[in-house]
Amino acid sequence: MRTRALTMRPGSWLVWAVVVFFMINMVGVIGSVVLDSFGTTWFNGWTPAGYTGSNYSSAWNEFNLGQVMTVTFEITFLVVGLSLLLGVPASYALARRDFPGKRAVMLLFVLPILVPPIAYGIPLATVLYKFHLAGSLTGVVLANLVPSIPFVVYTMTPFIEQIDPRLEQAARMCGAPTRSVLGRIIAPLLLPGMLAAGILVLVRTFGMFELTFLTSGPTSSTLVVSLFSAVFSAGIRSAQSIDAMAVIYTGSMLVLLVIALRFVNPTQLVARSRD
Repeated sequence: MRTRALTMRPGSWLVWAVVVFFMINMVGVIGSVVLDSFGTTWFNGWTPAGYTGSNYSSAWNEFNLGQVMTVTFEITFLVVGLSLLLGVPASYALARRDFPGKRAVMLLFVLPILVPPIAYGIPLATVLYKFHLAGSLTGVVLANLVPSIPFVVYTMTPFIEQIDPRLEQAARMCGAPTRSVLGRIIAPLLLPGMLAAGILVLVRTFGMFELTFLTSGPTSSTLVVSLFSAVFSAGIRSAQSIDAMAVIYTGSMLVLLVIALRFVNPTQLVARSRD
């Protein structure tokens, strides 16, 4: 036992060294952005020459972040609502019904999750531009629904399969109409799964860059697309203001991830999808 423990120690130390090295680099990158967002100038030395909070107000006014944040949340909540509205009934049908080609249908739902968004984002954007939908809020929402609805279906189908169908059968035998069965029996049981799927879609949509970038316009850009435009578009902009915008985006994503992990256990979702 001692020999085995001794032979495993170098490997353990190597793993911990890699983890610590990764964490130090990640903290260094994030810390430098946060410091620069509060700095006045930062050319010589390890820290900025001075600190100020005016960079955030400058970024808010320069990049019109009030409107950008409003559009971001409008798109995000519209995608979440429509994904649940369309995805939950589809999940219920897939969980409760057997039909020829069911595996093929499930595979089609999984493809938008597994395939990189840029692979189908370009032809999707082409179609939306052809019908004059791209560049608007509607076009961005439609583009983000393509991976979001399958994500809800893939999350909710195993969740619905765990609900005993005999509960519905007993209610129908007692004379309950379909509306009562769905509203009073099925819906309360589906709420935890819908909450988990909705929060995960919210986080995914808030951070979705490729599809939003390809289909958005001047009045329909989300925060991540506006951040990209601020960094790479033509013109001279203050690096401190751009870093302040990046901190706002990172902080928003962090809040959403904390909320998601508060209500969703990723290991449970993986276990359900394997069952």
